[in-house]
Amino acid sequence: MGSNFLRNDLRREFVKKNWLSLLKDIAYTVVLAFILTMVLRVFVVEARMVPTESMLPTIQVQDRLMVNKFIYNFRTPQRGEIVVFHPPEELHSKHDFVKRVIALPGDKVEIKKHQVYINDQPLQESYLYEPLNYDFGPVTVPPGCLLVLGDNRNCSFDSHLWNTWLTEDRVIGKAFAIYWPANRADLLK
Repeated sequence: MGSNFLRNDLRREFVKKNWLSLLKDIAYTVVLAFILTMVLRVFVVEARMVPTESMLPTIQVQDRLMVNKFIYNFRTPQRGEIVVFHPPEELHSKHDFVKRVIALPGDKVEIKKHQVYINDQPLQESYLYEPLNYDFGPVTVPPGCLLVLGDNRNCSFDSHLWNTWLTEDRVIGKAFAIYWPANRADLLK
C-alpha cells in the first residue's frame, strides 16, 4: 500500500511538472508569435481594407490587400504599381489612400481626349474602369514626388484634383495581393 501511494504521488508530481512545462512553452510561443507578428506588421507586410470605389475594377470595395512595406527601402515606386500612402497634409485626411502610380519625378503629364500622356506618349492602361471625362495638365512632376490616380478615374479623389503633390516619403508600401474575399484572391498587376 505504501508503494502504491508513493507511485501515485510521484505520478501526480510528474504530471504537475509536465503541465507547468507545457504552459510555459505555450506562453513562450504565444509571446514570441505576437512579437514576430508586430515586427512583420510594422516593417514588412501589412493588411489593408479598401473602403472606396476609386480603384474599380482592379480593387473592389471591402477587398483586403497585402501591402509590402519593405520594398521601397531598396527602390523607388515604379509606374503602374498600386501604392498605399498617407495623403498630402494639405488634404487633411485621417485615412490612407490606395492609388496607382502614373508618373514619376521629372515626367510631363497631360490628360486630354480621354487619354493620359506621359512625356507626350499615350499611356496604355488596360485596367481603367471607364474612359476619362476630364482634362488635366500639362504638368511636370517635381523631384521626390509622384502623380497617382485611381483606376476609376472619374470617381477618384487623386492627384488630378489635389492641387498639391504626393511626396515619395508618404508612401507606405506596394499593394501586391488581394487576399479577401477568397473568391477574388489574386496578385495585383
